[in-house]
Amino acid sequence: MLRKFNPPGMGSSIMYHQGVEITSFQRMLFISGQVGVGSDGAPGKDIRQQTELAINNLYNILAGADMDANDIVKTTIYLTDENLLGAFMEAGASSLPSAPPATTLVIVKALASPDLLIEIEAVAAK
Repeated sequence: MLRKFNPPGMGSSIMYHQGVEITSFQRMLFISGQVGVGSDGAPGKDIRQQTELAINNLYNILAGADMDANDIVKTTIYLTDENLLGAFMEAGASSLPSAPPATTLVIVKALASPDLLIEIEAVAAK
């Protein structure tokens, strides 16, 4: 059982919750960083497409473990440029579960390939 919350007096966002309490679970899933590439290995053309691809890859892994987006308790998102934040948020908002997880966003100099703009890793519990 998960309880996602924002304590009184703390900010809230449609993109994340301040806290996620795991009150009981049988399984945990640690998902490696997923990047914005398709099944052919080619990166998306821009941050919007790469965000959609990375989220799709993440959701495919969840499905493989008989989980879904509502089971995610924590994500860490890496972007290569702070100027990508607005477009990332627009692209990602439509894919979020009704109660988004605790999230950390980090701006990094680069990812594993110069064509990659985003990487998302996650922890899920069910």
